[in-house]
Amino acid sequence: MGIAECYEQKMKKSLSALQEGFNTLRTERATAHLLDQITVDYYQQPTALSQVATVSVPEARLIIIQPWDKTLLADIERAILKSKLSLNPSNDGKVIRLVIPPLTQERRKELVRQARALAEQARVAIRNIRREGIEEAKRGHKEGLLSEDALKAAEEAFQKATDASVADVARYLAEKEKDILEG
Repeated sequence: MGIAECYEQKMKKSLSALQEGFNTLRTERATAHLLDQITVDYYQQPTALSQVATVSVPEARLIIIQPWDKTLLADIERAILKSKLSLNPSNDGKVIRLVIPPLTQERRKELVRQARALAEQARVAIRNIRREGIEEAKRGHKEGLLSEDALKAAEEAFQKATDASVADVARYLAEKEKDILEG
């Protein structure tokens, strides 16, 4: 694997991180990914909700959380209330139900701003990866490991990968904005 391919993989990881970030933004459709950021104290250890409960989505606007240990119901409920999701859990003693309410226009705009901020972070990360790659190629050229032509080819490969990744960020952002605004 050459230098360019190694850095392309890093760019793809940035895109994956962006998609994971987008998954945690609440839209009007319920997804289990909404709860990925929630941790519960389980034996004095912060534990991901998915590690202590089954999370299912039986309907478009309903999430059901069924903890494996019923004593965690109150802790899970508290963790959801503390989160930035603005959801009110309903605890019936066996499961927790989260009804996803319709988004207000103001909340939609706020979510779009958050999505744009995540996209900008991804673009910055991708550009930093490009810069690191070019610097490494230049070091290789200085040390005599790369010829002038190989250096130019590497720089072009980095730029091409960066352009493709930034275009992917724009595409993902457009999809997420559409998802948020249309509901």
